[in-house]
Amino acid sequence: MTSYIDNLPVGVSSRSIPVGDLDVHILEAGDPSNPLILLLHGFPELAFSWRKVILPIAQLGYRVVAPDQRGFGRTQPRSTANTPVRYGDDVHPYRVLNIVKDAVALVFALGHRSVAAVIGHDWGSRIAAFCSLIRPDVFQSVVMMSLPFGGPPSLPFDVDRQAIVPPPNIFDAEARARLASLDPPRKYYMTYFTSPQANEDMLNAPQGLRAFLRAFFHVKSADWLDNDPHALASHDPSELAKLPHYYMMPFTATMPEAVMPHAPSSEEVKRNRWLPDGDLSVYVAEYGRTGFQGGLDWYRASQPEFYEELAVFSGKKIECPAMYLSGRKDWGVFQTPGAFQRMKSEACVRMDDEDVVLVDDAGHWVQQEQSEQVVKHVQRFLKKISLEV
Repeated sequence: MTSYIDNLPVGVSSRSIPVGDLDVHILEAGDPSNPLILLLHGFPELAFSWRKVILPIAQLGYRVVAPDQRGFGRTQPRSTANTPVRYGDDVHPYRVLNIVKDAVALVFALGHRSVAAVIGHDWGSRIAAFCSLIRPDVFQSVVMMSLPFGGPPSLPFDVDRQAIVPPPNIFDAEARARLASLDPPRKYYMTYFTSPQANEDMLNAPQGLRAFLRAFFHVKSADWLDNDPHALASHDPSELAKLPHYYMMPFTATMPEAVMPHAPSSEEVKRNRWLPDGDLSVYVAEYGRTGFQGGLDWYRASQPEFYEELAVFSGKKIECPAMYLSGRKDWGVFQTPGAFQRMKSEACVRMDDEDVVLVDDAGHWVQQEQSEQVVKHVQRFLKKISLEV
């Protein structure tokens, strides 16, 4: 089996530590006495997705730690460590608030009371945002990657004088029906990811797990030339239909079927330098062992009945220094209409224009596709905020 250790850069180590109900697997580098930086991955990634940036950031004078987050890779509940996560399992542990608690507990377990920066990508971006929103005493700055933070769920304000307009709900029956009525009919990937069959579809992809993951990473990268991200005008289905098939899926397709027509050729795979076959093998081995359900339960726990508890923070803003960094070819910037603008104008009090960065020649997997650029921009941000103290 391809292991983490076989593919880690020299200077990056791997181990597991007990944190709450979890045995948390981490990758780390740097002097443990240095200020801590926490790296939080997304889906379908692992701590391994930070392999190219852990050591360079540590060499700036930090202790850098990247965990496999709850339900991913080698981080599993201690009581069920040898049992794959199943669709019918309780999803409450995957709520945003509980994942934030996991992050705080990890920081404390590592012997730190504060974090110089929490850096999150994709799902990790949302967790990093809420970490800095809820515990600014612990998380002193934040870097959000790919997924922009438009603020916590809002509560109706001044309802005495104006009508309540409910926010769009991508999970409700009306939204699903409107997407299904398009020509051709579509469905939203997050709704699919909450379905009972998604894990089996991907784990047992007709093209094989390796070919599926290769295609999925490819289509969301700058290597897929059809990626042309731009702002969407609204949540109207006709606008959302402009998203590529890995977000707005053909109605009857599985995710492996949605990405299969756009899989890279053998020549494109040979030219790939950011995810060579050896690195892809780590993802194949880990997901082949655990399945995808642990990560998919993050989507199940983001449905309104769980996510709305975060409305207790309605109106609260991120007040620590904040940075947003993504690939210029990443549709994640715009997949939620309006979130990118709300992040810059409302949700983050201390986000300078220079700290909203779109990296050339990178798509969704920016820290893997353009690691040197990511390190450069993170270094500038960290240096700037250190001078502000």
